Amino acid sequence: MSPLLGLLISLLLISVAYSTPPEEPITCTNGNSKCTITNSYGIFPDRTICRAGSAAYPTSEAELIATVADGTRRGLKMKATTQFSHSIPKLVCPGGKDGLLISTERLNKVLNIDTNAMTMTVESGVTLRDLLSEAAKAKLALPYTPYWWGLTVGGMLGTGAHGSTLWGKGSAVHDYVIGLTIVSPGNEVDGFVKVRRLKEGDEELNAAKVSLGVLGVISQVTFKLEALFKRSISYVSKDDSNLGDEIGSFGRKHEFADITWYPAQQKVFYRVDDRVSSNTSGNGLYDFIPFRSSPSVVLALARLTEENQDSSNDEDGKCISAKLVTAFLTKSAYGLTNNGILFTGYPVIGSQHKVQASGTCLDSLEDASITACAWDPNIKGEFFHQTTFSVALSSAKSFIQDVQELVKLKPKALCGIERYNGILMRYVTASTAYLGKDGDAIDFDITYYRSKDPLVPRLYEDILEEIEQLAMFKYGALPHWGRTGT
Repeated sequence: MSPLLGLLISLLLISVAYSTPPEEPITCTNGNSKCTITNSYGIFPDRTICRAGSAAYPTSEAELIATVADGTRRGLKMKATTQFSHSIPKLVCPGGKDGLLISTERLNKVLNIDTNAMTMTVESGVTLRDLLSEAAKAKLALPYTPYWWGLTVGGMLGTGAHGSTLWGKGSAVHDYVIGLTIVSPGNEVDGFVKVRRLKEGDEELNAAKVSLGVLGVISQVTFKLEALFKRSISYVSKDDSNLGDEIGSFGRKHEFADITWYPAQQKVFYRVDDRVSSNTSGNGLYDFIPFRSSPSVVLALARLTEENQDSSNDEDGKCISAKLVTAFLTKSAYGLTNNGILFTGYPVIGSQHKVQASGTCLDSLEDASITACAWDPNIKGEFFHQTTFSVALSSAKSFIQDVQELVKLKPKALCGIERYNGILMRYVTASTAYLGKDGDAIDFDITYYRSKDPLVPRLYEDILEEIEQLAMFKYGALPHWGRTGT
């Protein structure tokens, strides 16, 4: 690999000041009629695959109720969609060119914060970034969430999104919901619409909290929060020889623990992440480097390099690229800074809302031809797929050992996933939600190169598929609703 290529790959991960927010997922050719929808990755091969007759953008619960009633009366297939549309499966497709897309983009208001009761009620289109920041202004915190800002409350609930913990009620966002309003189709007697206002203790809440968008459109959500707190974060590097033995105990020792595994390099980075007193000194920030904006020309060159490596079966090139990316991320503390600017050493101490999630590439109005999120479909940047599943914690050791045996057989086969920061392992717990997890588990997030041509096989596709089959058929893994799909 040339020094120039190494420099380009490093530059790919360097933050710049501005980026381009994602395009609207819905595109209509005649006002709000004759519409198509895709996701933020542009991963649906052709927008015509997800067509709809019209789109609606209600700005209040009353407008949402009227929209659902009208769609029901007209016999339309309806699907809710969000501002950013980050689900990989085609959950938003209404199933017909006459369908109706109901966007929650303008249902984005914080309705009430009760500091005494420590509750917060929001509309379903509120983003994770706004949820965390508005709660922090009231000295409150939602303890466990995904790590990416560009998600909405309704989207997180619909797909069972989560952070990482084995503590308390667990890492799933939906397990901190104590109230929810969902608007569903009704019969003529109901006025063609049914509004359910569910609260803690209602059995139907367990169905509505994780619904994949098939039960209706979530209007409002009330969360039970906690007092704002600080966390202490350090990354500890080890070889992966004892990963299977340590995985269970590590999650129970540290409240916000997660693990990043680089199986081809036989390395593991353990995130030692714990709650500390709110008066502990520190103003840390977690601005995760892959979620920052990058120069579009660098993104294009990196993608071209990756395409050439894959088409020429250049496994050595992929392994060198992976090591460069891994070295840059780990030496840069993945984007942690002690004061919002510089990383001076571990531990990094910061307030919950500043270290839980990030996504600065969503900011700014700059031209996408200059800077963008790495996966922005408007540029020729990253194009990837994700396989995400959870394995019961009791089976995780054996599954990890099976993957390690595959690495012994083909040592370079998993270099490609390390180009995308390896395997992220997050802890999840049993949930009362009907489509939630049924026991303590470890979630494996695997991201990898995808060709623009769906008929072209990937380099070492067989190894990745073997890992998927081991997880699903041998260990009874469950897919992540919003990540794993085609």
